[in-house]
Amino acid sequence: MSDQEIAVLKRALQRERLARKKAESILEQKASELYDTSQELKKSNLALQSLLREKSSELKGVFENLVDAYVVMDLFGNVVKMNEAAEDLLGFRMEEEEVNLMSMAHPSEVDRVIQAFDKLMKEDSVANFEVRIKTLRGESKTVHINASLIRDEQHKPIAAQGIVRDITELMQLQKQKEELLESLGRSNEELSDYAHVVSHDLKSPLRSIDALVTWILDDNKETLDETTLANFDLIKQTLEKMEQLISGILEYASATSMDQKMLAVNVSDLIHGSIQMLHVPPGIQIEVDSGLPQVMCHPTKIQQVFQNLIGNAIKYMDSDAGQIHVGYQERDSHHEFFVKDNGPGIGQEHHQTVFKVFQSVSPKSSSSGVGLSIVKKVIEFHGGKVWLESVPDKGATFFFTLKKDL
Repeated sequence: MSDQEIAVLKRALQRERLARKKAESILEQKASELYDTSQELKKSNLALQSLLREKSSELKGVFENLVDAYVVMDLFGNVVKMNEAAEDLLGFRMEEEEVNLMSMAHPSEVDRVIQAFDKLMKEDSVANFEVRIKTLRGESKTVHINASLIRDEQHKPIAAQGIVRDITELMQLQKQKEELLESLGRSNEELSDYAHVVSHDLKSPLRSIDALVTWILDDNKETLDETTLANFDLIKQTLEKMEQLISGILEYASATSMDQKMLAVNVSDLIHGSIQMLHVPPGIQIEVDSGLPQVMCHPTKIQQVFQNLIGNAIKYMDSDAGQIHVGYQERDSHHEFFVKDNGPGIGQEHHQTVFKVFQSVSPKSSSSGVGLSIVKKVIEFHGGKVWLESVPDKGATFFFTLKKDL
């Protein structure tokens, strides 16, 4: 082999050694990086395992401390897991016996339960399902259920889970409430009928007395002295007052006897209809806000409210330039209306008593003391409230509200 060939081989071997060293250096570097990465992964894995243990413990705590019963069942209705609240509600312990939830349905509810289970399988969930069951302790209960399917990674249903709430007591209270309302309705109807009968029976003798007094006056006017005539005048005024009171009793008893359904009505129409039925003297101006809303109410009764409030403002007006303002303010959950006047006003000590039946603060004999009590009764029947803001000699403002969601 020539010297030139040997030199070429040496150079080739040298390049191979350099390449090998370079490759070894790269491998050492990559191995070091791989080791560092594996250490980081190991740390992350340990942290993840710790987090999973922590979350599992938290979930277990949530599961065990749920106030409502939580149940997991297989696709055949067999209970596979449940919390303590479920054990207390259903009346058995999983470690002691196996139970199929379908068997706990009340006999009359089996068909509904089957339908609900079919819906669960088809739609993945069942919400707000109420059903009667019989617990393993033999107790009859009504429960409210929200359930959903559990699926695996292939989206195949493998089980179902549900929150079960005992609403037995709630249903009993609801039934008692309905019975109480029905009884109250009958009582109100009987009271209204009784008020009509009493009103008729009391008014008849009053009218007879009034007629007799009129006949006596007509027959003896020339022979009676002034004192006797004044006394006869007082008798007639008293009879008129008594008739007003009897009519007031009838109106008050009938205030919440609603012979109409709730309707959406334009309040502006109700107000102007009320004003047309009142005598408004020339010296009194009535201003009504524009843009009044539609409200759900018993139209005749709410019109009666406006008629009473506006009528009172007219009746007790002591100003030559009377001003009455009927207005509206919108609130979040209700409508707020007001009737404001520049009349004599009402003292603070009377702000509550004016709403009591037969409690009039006016010396005027034409006042029966029933109008504002009817207003209060009608407004409260509609779920609203009524109140007064007033200072003597500076007018009065009566406010009342109506719910928006009636």
